[in-house]
Amino acid sequence: MIDDIEYNTEREHLIIPEYGRHLQKMVNYAKQLPTKEERNKVAQSIINVMGNLQPHLRDVPDFQHKLWDQLFIIADFELDVDSPYPTTTKEELSEKPEPLKYPQNFPKYRFYGNNIKTMIDVANTWEEGELKEALVYTIANHMKKCFLNWNKDTVEDYVIFKHLYELSGGKIDLKESDEDLSDATSLLKNKKKYAHSSSSSKKSHHKKNSNRSRKRY
Repeated sequence: MIDDIEYNTEREHLIIPEYGRHLQKMVNYAKQLPTKEERNKVAQSIINVMGNLQPHLRDVPDFQHKLWDQLFIIADFELDVDSPYPTTTKEELSEKPEPLKYPQNFPKYRFYGNNIKTMIDVANTWEEGELKEALVYTIANHMKKCFLNWNKDTVEDYVIFKHLYELSGGKIDLKESDEDLSDATSLLKNKKKYAHSSSSSKKSHHKKNSNRSRKRY
């Protein structure tokens, strides 16, 4: 009796383990049937069993199509039956997708980020006027804030204007501007306020937990 015991290492490899070994045996049985009529009948029964094993996918579009594709995968594409959907071939399944072309951005001033360059490019397309001027100074202030987040020391406005001139390809020139950017304190105030509120929240939470763990007599 012990000699009849089968170990998983000696059994056939499960192609889709989620369906179990019994369903794979059903597929192997269908492959051996002599007539196509019999194979079609058993294949439809297998599809019904597969659907019952995955009821959470019933509302997914093309659910039946997915089941038929999985049936052919389990059969190693050796099951000759009539599918109501276009059949995926083994070659199409094993075909490697083309590599994605990721944008290769190597900004000189990484601490500003790629979004700043996008904003500058958009500003270059705007006509001269109050709206463009407001956008340019908004970008410059954001650049100053990014710079201060990267370098905690103060930064002079002319440095930001110089970088803005360079990143805009010389189209945005504020080096002769009389208007100052926001000071470092106001730019970083919101960040400090948020950090302070987070710290206070953690202290309050810790205090509540400590009170909760205190014994009451």
